[in-house]
Amino acid sequence: MTIYDEKQQEIAEKINPNARISNWKNWKWQLKNSIRDIPTFEKLTGIKFEENERKLSEETIKKFPFCITPYYLSLIDTNDYENDPVFKQSFPSPTELIIEKYDMKDPLAEDKDSPVPGITHRYPDRVLFHISNICSMYCRHCTRKRKVGDKDYIPDKDEINKGIEYIRNTPVVRDVLLSGGDPFMLSDDYLDWILTELGKIPHVEVIRIGTRMPVVLPYRITDDLVVMLKKHHPLWINTHFNHPREITDSSKEALRKLADAGIPLGNQTVLLADVNDCPRIMKRLVHKLVQNRVRPYYIYKCDLSEGLSHFRTPVGKGIEIMESLIGHTSGFAVPTYVIDAPGGGGKIPIMPTYLISWSTNKVVLRNYEGIITTYKEPDHYKSVFCDRNCEGCKLQLKLSEAEEINAIGIEKLLSDYDNTISLIPGNNDRMERRTNIKDN
Repeated sequence: MTIYDEKQQEIAEKINPNARISNWKNWKWQLKNSIRDIPTFEKLTGIKFEENERKLSEETIKKFPFCITPYYLSLIDTNDYENDPVFKQSFPSPTELIIEKYDMKDPLAEDKDSPVPGITHRYPDRVLFHISNICSMYCRHCTRKRKVGDKDYIPDKDEINKGIEYIRNTPVVRDVLLSGGDPFMLSDDYLDWILTELGKIPHVEVIRIGTRMPVVLPYRITDDLVVMLKKHHPLWINTHFNHPREITDSSKEALRKLADAGIPLGNQTVLLADVNDCPRIMKRLVHKLVQNRVRPYYIYKCDLSEGLSHFRTPVGKGIEIMESLIGHTSGFAVPTYVIDAPGGGGKIPIMPTYLISWSTNKVVLRNYEGIITTYKEPDHYKSVFCDRNCEGCKLQLKLSEAEEINAIGIEKLLSDYDNTISLIPGNNDRMERRTNIKDN
């Protein structure tokens, strides 16, 4: 048994003297024994707060509820908890009660862009589908603090059907993102039903699920859940690791199960002051992610939700981190740094400047090392003028998949898509007799 296992066993026995490691790895046991008050937190961690600290934290909980799984709690370094990234993301801070004048309950205008309950339709070809308001843990930096944790609420089938009906009646929607709360708080059967109904809609090409379960409750990724998810390809999953210390043996196992099921995995990190606002931390995080077959997708600038001012960094801190990644590590390990624009403007990419200058036929560029170079533009490029007359366009606009019809000879006989069973030389007498018999 490792020191990590011993710590988990110790916490489990404090919760219930009869608890065993099998209980610990049961996700429903984890939810049932989630920590929601300060005294229980102190009992399980051995951390003792000053009376004033405890009082201020309890005041915070009245506005923004507190909930942490025993698993995630076990990751806290109790010897240095005040600087611990897991503690800062999970434990209520009095600074959450500081509401700045520019803070907003719904900074991304998700409710204003909601044509029916549960649906946010901001981008032309995709929608966000809120199918749960509850999470296994209430992250202190959550952008939906107005919804998540306010009440234990999962929409019933009638409400979910309204969202499905909207998607069915909106042919432009080809991509549906299931979000919350956390969609994996739903039962396997309920989530299976939602995925099945969405899969029946012809114009829905892909479904995504946003979840933090591999981070805060990896035991939710059960074999039964994975078997169910495999039925619904093409399915993509984005998770939410913010710090390398969150990638444990248990989370690696959860990610392995999902990746082995053929589900592409991405990660959305939020840039958080005093948690991960460091180039070394971010580089280690993206490296550990790709080691576990997770593509770093976004680094988010912390939103302007109420009570998050202590988590926000200057935009320049994210640029500094991007400078430490681009060119310094594998391209597929570099996420896109974005600001989700207040008022519903959507995600705006923010990048270091690599284009220094631009003339009629030449551009001046710099690389990650600071080397300045030029790129010669073509002298005789004739741009295609688009008059929206697609039928008369010289570009090949056959956009459907090409048919595999070009095989000849023996290759044709070996192919699976052609029914030819033999190759017959020309002027074959027997074939000519058959033709004559048919004609007569």
